[in-house]
Amino acid sequence: MSQSRTEQTESKSTTILSALGSKYSAEILCAAGTPKSAQALSNDIEIPIATCYRRIQDLVDAGLLTCEGRQLSEEGRRTNIYRRTLDEIEVDFSDDHPQFSRKRRTEAKNRIQDQLED
Repeated sequence: MSQSRTEQTESKSTTILSALGSKYSAEILCAAGTPKSAQALSNDIEIPIATCYRRIQDLVDAGLLTCEGRQLSEEGRRTNIYRRTLDEIEVDFSDDHPQFSRKRRTEAKNRIQDQLED
């Protein structure tokens, strides 16, 4: 593997592990199985909204959470809606660098989940 490719892999690994290692990140990912705003996630998990926004940004940067769009809040403001991008992640530390295997969420699963929530 080239030096540049190795550095990219290490950087991505560090980003993912850092995001997963932060307090509340796992709870946010579990709660974001259906599209939710940062305020809804904050309320569901009972954490301060500023902390929730920081964890959301870390998870988005790591590719574990995505912004699915925007909707109007109860106050009439446009707010981002987030959903996790995977259902499972496995970390293998047996090599020189962590290796990740992920079970990504499919669009079909998202649509089914959305229908069950309605």
